[in-house]
Amino acid sequence: MPELPEVETVRRGLSPALAGARISRVEQRRKDLRFPFPPDFAARLTGRRILALRRRAKYLLADLEGAETLVMHLGMSGSFRVDGDIPGFFHHPRDKSAAHDHVVFHMEAGARVTYNDPRRFGFMLLVPTPELDSHKLFKGLGVEPLGEALDAAFLARAFRGRAAPAKALLLDQRLIAGLGNIYVCEALHGAGISPLREGGKLVTAAGKPTAALARLPQTIKSVLEAALAAGGSSLRDHRQADGSLGYFQHSFRVYDREGAACPTQGCKGTIARAVQSGRSSFYCPVCQK
Repeated sequence: MPELPEVETVRRGLSPALAGARISRVEQRRKDLRFPFPPDFAARLTGRRILALRRRAKYLLADLEGAETLVMHLGMSGSFRVDGDIPGFFHHPRDKSAAHDHVVFHMEAGARVTYNDPRRFGFMLLVPTPELDSHKLFKGLGVEPLGEALDAAFLARAFRGRAAPAKALLLDQRLIAGLGNIYVCEALHGAGISPLREGGKLVTAAGKPTAALARLPQTIKSVLEAALAAGGSSLRDHRQADGSLGYFQHSFRVYDREGAACPTQGCKGTIARAVQSGRSSFYCPVCQK
């Protein structure tokens, strides 16, 4: 599933074509994706201007005239294609089969934005904008990992007294919204924290973060910012809005590198793999404690 950097990369790629633009026509080519489309979906979007294009966790949010927001989730294989000149990295041919092009937004200014989803695990909803924060998809979401709210004091409060592993806590969307398996593995390695370590043990008896936990917020942000600069990570289905490959996968330090030498300077460890809650964790048993 695309993670926060991939979704943010898509948002940035779509923004020139969508933000501030008016929708002149919508082609809805099937009744549903993961869920049925909202009633009269195409008609409700036609003629409306997109006031802003935002991201919350792994959701794309298009705020519309009339105080309604189009909520979009990419699922496992969803992607957008913009017909036009939007720059990107490392062009790669896209699946342009009409069988997988499920929604086409025709913009008044001439751009055409196509949503393609071979597996159909993505979805689109229309939610009244004032009700967005209380909607079931958003009301329980935690802080944004790139925001100021994510700091050492926040993590100390979130981890204190918790027996769950550090990785599980970081993946809990009720604590931090948008982090996924790839970037949690990378951030934990950068901070020198084992994904297996009990979260509560990263907090002192006085409720203060240990030195390792204090490093973690900036490590998370640095990993995400590096991924954004590279256009995200292209493992299976992720593509940018212009069809380009993201490139961050070539900078992975531990993810999917089982058996490789640890890249930490002076460390003689070897990257190991463990399965936690059905997901692979990659880490160095030597320098991550």
